[in-house]
Amino acid sequence: MMFLASAAAFALSLMAWISKKGGQYTASLPMIVIASLVLSVSQCFTVIPAGHVGIVDFFGRVSALTLKAGINLRNPLARIIKMSIKTQEISEVMDVPSKEGLSVTLDASLLFHLDPEKAGEIYKTVGEDYAKVILIPQFRSATRGVTAMYDAKALYTSEREALAQAVTKELAKAVAPRGIVIESVPLRKIGLPAGLSASIEQKLQSEQESQRMQFVLQKEQQEAERKGIEATGIANYQKIVSQSLSNEVLRLKGIEATEKLANSTNSKVIVIGGADGLPLILNSDK
Repeated sequence: MMFLASAAAFALSLMAWISKKGGQYTASLPMIVIASLVLSVSQCFTVIPAGHVGIVDFFGRVSALTLKAGINLRNPLARIIKMSIKTQEISEVMDVPSKEGLSVTLDASLLFHLDPEKAGEIYKTVGEDYAKVILIPQFRSATRGVTAMYDAKALYTSEREALAQAVTKELAKAVAPRGIVIESVPLRKIGLPAGLSASIEQKLQSEQESQRMQFVLQKEQQEAERKGIEATGIANYQKIVSQSLSNEVLRLKGIEATEKLANSTNSKVIVIGGADGLPLILNSDK
């Protein structure tokens, strides 16, 4: 591109000499020849911007080979059409049917790009306005065909993603052979009839409340099971302890306790043997 700009500037500088001055041309014949040559050479090159391809149209005959980004040689008599292969977006607001036959307003975007290898075929068979001629009608048709297989509730819940993927797949099937690559179909906004929207929201709230109650009941059941396990453990412990506490063990524990009290310097203890043979503490005050 810098080369072409420099060549053009040089040619203009030379042509500036080809001006009348006192009724005479100041430029010499060699200068005129050089300027003509520079202009002719500049016509043999073309610059294709980044993210574009060049279509060579030679008097109606379109070349199957496209020009890539950068400086390219060209036929000076041919026309170069520059077509974008960047990601492009189309936004559509359309009324689509649901499975129940309801009309739903859908605000969706379409992200796509042109296949560089098929850009010449697209130009030859459709033209530069291929998005308006092919893509938008197919987009509307594919979207309506897919939404007709889903309930209106699906457009309002997590099934939206599945619906968007289905539209993408259906649309790609229709336009990919023509050289248009579908990237994604984001669903931006969905408008349901007012009554239906309120009904769906109420139903969703009821389902959420039901799920919450199921969680509470499950938690209470787990707590009851925990308490049952705890009670069983305590009962088993008490059973084991009661079985291990024989009369001999109790007498031994009583004697040990009496000895500790008798050795205390702060207490006066009077002990009288009971009927079961265990000591009785009558008074432990000083």
